[in-house]
Amino acid sequence: MFKFFTEKKWFLWAYLGSAVILTSLWLSVQIDVRINEWFGGFYDMIQKALGSPNAITMDEYIGGLWSFAKLAAMWIVLGLATSFLTSHFLFRWRASMVEFYHSVYDKARTIEGASQRVQEDTIRFSRIMESLGTSLIESVMVLVEYFPLLMGLSVGIPIMWFGDWEYGLVTGAFIWAVGGTILMIALAWVLRLVGIEYDLQKREAAYRKILVIAEDDGSIRPKTLEELFEGVRLIHYKSYLYYLYFNIGRLAYLQINVLVGYIVLAPAIVAGVMTLGVMQQILRAFGRVEGSLQYLFNAWPTIIELASVYKRLREFESQIESMTEKETEIEA
Repeated sequence: MFKFFTEKKWFLWAYLGSAVILTSLWLSVQIDVRINEWFGGFYDMIQKALGSPNAITMDEYIGGLWSFAKLAAMWIVLGLATSFLTSHFLFRWRASMVEFYHSVYDKARTIEGASQRVQEDTIRFSRIMESLGTSLIESVMVLVEYFPLLMGLSVGIPIMWFGDWEYGLVTGAFIWAVGGTILMIALAWVLRLVGIEYDLQKREAAYRKILVIAEDDGSIRPKTLEELFEGVRLIHYKSYLYYLYFNIGRLAYLQINVLVGYIVLAPAIVAGVMTLGVMQQILRAFGRVEGSLQYLFNAWPTIIELASVYKRLREFESQIESMTEKETEIEA
């Protein structure tokens, strides 16, 4: 799976491509920080305008909107470039995997679900890595940029449970995000979601294989197909039920999450010690730090899917290695 990073043929895309994608993500985060600063100034202007008639001019108001439009345009261009480059990067990663599987397919074709692993699982692996990989890197960059920013905004602001402590906002975001992540990991472990996802793929592969065989072999009876599909049906129903339990906890947490920023800022809001612009800056920065720390929480369903795909591909490669070793021993 990782020959993409070790074979000379792929070095340009593996390392130069990685560097370009990382640079693009870093620039996007820098623009996002500028947008956060814009929120402070713009909402202070709104507060000033609402406080007394004609306190601002139309030119000032339009100028504020135009400033945001320029930042947003740059962010969109970088987002499109990152998405485009990441798609090419991961398809080449998939191509390196597929090339290896093709080179040993005379042996690999006898392994259970070989065609699905080479075609479907490599697609799923690259697509999942596209979403998880970029979001992980972006989360780390956002945390690096917004952590000191949030600390700076916390100075002189009373925080629920932490008072005037300068680390209050950061600590509150950390406790809430890590607590939610632990909750999701615990739920997934208790419900054994990775195992269910693996079994689902395995049964789907067996059903698909018999359908392919049945195209050319008239001896395959409908009863055999029905028995295999019954196994597919049961594992799907089981996954629906277990994911229902999982999503009860996940969705409840996400709904409460909407109010967390306002809860920790409650003393400051009630005391009126900050402007509307500062509140918007703090809430947005708090949300960005919290979102970065919640990476595992938000990505957990996708991580479960990736774990099952990785397990199937790793198992596939292990069986290929075992068959190759046996052939070498026989030749010796």
